[in-house]
Amino acid sequence: MTAEAAGPWLVGDVGGTNARFALVETPDAAPTRVRVLPTRDFTGLGEAAAAYLADETVRPAAACLAVAGPVGGGRYHLTNADWRPGEVADVRERLGLPVVEVVNDFAALAASLPSLGPDDMRPVGGDTAPAPDGTAPLAVLGPGTGMGVAGLVPVPGGQWIPTPGEGGHVDAPAATDEEIEVARLLRDECGVASAELLLSGDGLARLHRLLGAVRGTPAEPLTAAQIVAGLDDPLCADAVAVFCALLGSFAGNVALTLGARGGVYLGGGILPRITDALEASDFRARFEAKPPVEGYLRAIPTALVVHPYPALLGAAAHLARTHPVQGAAAPTLETV
Repeated sequence: MTAEAAGPWLVGDVGGTNARFALVETPDAAPTRVRVLPTRDFTGLGEAAAAYLADETVRPAAACLAVAGPVGGGRYHLTNADWRPGEVADVRERLGLPVVEVVNDFAALAASLPSLGPDDMRPVGGDTAPAPDGTAPLAVLGPGTGMGVAGLVPVPGGQWIPTPGEGGHVDAPAATDEEIEVARLLRDECGVASAELLLSGDGLARLHRLLGAVRGTPAEPLTAAQIVAGLDDPLCADAVAVFCALLGSFAGNVALTLGARGGVYLGGGILPRITDALEASDFRARFEAKPPVEGYLRAIPTALVVHPYPALLGAAAHLARTHPVQGAAAPTLETV
């Protein structure tokens, strides 16, 4: 390990709702002392990380903080919170650490995939999903406060490089007449019909409301949590079913765009709450329904990541790659 990064590491996963922090004792160790803080309680990344460290007696030697938004040129932007775009140098100064790196949260989630085992995955589309191709790119996506997307590309030497993007802001993948009408109403309301405006926490609430409007049965405004808890109500159940179907089309688009023959993995905070509905939905059928490349997509496995803190693992993996321990083995995809 480089001298300036020797010692425990601070890792973080900061989204529009929650900021998760932990310490990692060694590059291949599980995160410990995990705490979840409300993002809204802070005005910036440095303040949130400093609040976590204020209750810790260990001073980390390095930090990697994943944020839900674009990162580049020494700047980051948490897009679904009231924070202004920030400078990585300011975070480093606030924390007083020699090494502070900020990465996109789904790039961190992608970087975690080689470290995850079978118990950390739940196949979506049946237990007979094909095994991942360890020589091909992977994709990870997921709805939470927003919609995140990233790839993971194999490079010579057994290494994997995350490729973050802002794929959640592409056009909504409406396919049925009803979905197209929902997208039209969404465009009239918001000026754009993007995937994230339907495939996110607020998106599920929006989808529920617009679906009622399209059907001529105006619905009481509900939050995503209320919709998920109210699946005995027909409109709530239908909203979740349409949500999963749209997600399947979106995931198929991502797989084709990235050539993700190694698998498409689902993350985010919403799907673990609706796993049974996801399994019973048209997700996988819509994932494959891309004539004339159904066979290409049929061979790509889809799975839900059920590890509680994968982005924290990925943040540690990023530091292990950029500040490697001499002689340490790089993670492989054999355990995925």
